[in-house]
Amino acid sequence: MRSAPRRLGSSGPKVGPLALGLWRFTGTDVGQNATLIEAGLELGMNLVDIADVYGLDWGGTGFGSCEENLGAVLGARPELRDRIVLATKGGIVPPVPYDSGAAALRAACEASLERLGTDRIDLYQVHRPDMFTHPAEVAETLDGLVADGLVGAVGVSNYSPSQTRALAAHLEAPLVSTQPEYSAACLDPLRDGTLDLCAEVGMVPLAWSPLAGGRLMTQRPLDGGPLMAQQSLTGERLLAEADEDSGVRPDLLDTLDRLAEREGVDRAAICLAFVLAHPTAPIAIVGTQRLERLEALQATLAVQLDRNDVYDIVEASEGVPLP
Repeated sequence: MRSAPRRLGSSGPKVGPLALGLWRFTGTDVGQNATLIEAGLELGMNLVDIADVYGLDWGGTGFGSCEENLGAVLGARPELRDRIVLATKGGIVPPVPYDSGAAALRAACEASLERLGTDRIDLYQVHRPDMFTHPAEVAETLDGLVADGLVGAVGVSNYSPSQTRALAAHLEAPLVSTQPEYSAACLDPLRDGTLDLCAEVGMVPLAWSPLAGGRLMTQRPLDGGPLMAQQSLTGERLLAEADEDSGVRPDLLDTLDRLAEREGVDRAAICLAFVLAHPTAPIAIVGTQRLERLEALQATLAVQLDRNDVYDIVEASEGVPLP
């Protein structure tokens, strides 16, 4: 399990293996929001991941509202800015839905800077690929943002390996990160070449939804186990049906629970430890807004998963034995 800091690029900032994701950062109490950010920093979660589109869901007030909430924190507590590696994303323009054309992408970045109340974004990522903008145009825009000092480094989010290569071929600035969905329930980056490309060129994988949007935390009874409350037979059947509806295999949950019991942690810590275990040293972006959960997730960094453990998780997730 890799708990050491990661570096964004050959000379970029070092960041912790767990990052604070702010897609649910919709509360408007500046004091409470500042407390959350500071707690994350104290726990080593110095990469703060946000996007201009965050706020259209999770009870937000609309496009840009999560960035505005973070900007209010940084305005009230400016000393926090130097402790944060600030990452945001642009390129989703509802209802288009995607626009990474030169004018739109630069305007998105400049609007993010204004909402965040800062003159520089440490990591700027294209949120989703715009298949109708040539990658040369995207690259020229990103290089211009770096040259103008508005952006420290650039990356991509939800890009396929071929889309990433096409963009990189036109860029002067290196792509330092890629942000795929990756969890014990979503192994696509293991299979589609995303993590292989990271190993090839040195990009850092930023794993979003490492708990599968909470689906991996579905509670099921474990006979005799300390982690789960025992349920009636009717309750067991209902929970099993819920697991099937969630798309998470019961065998995967059983495997995660077995490892959690062995390590003396909760299931979330095992899920995150699995993400961190890949040799490309991913960063797991966690989105909880509860201080006690941030503290509890630090148990992840003490978990020791060996080769048998991670392959057990892969087999349980995919439902077939490896050849």
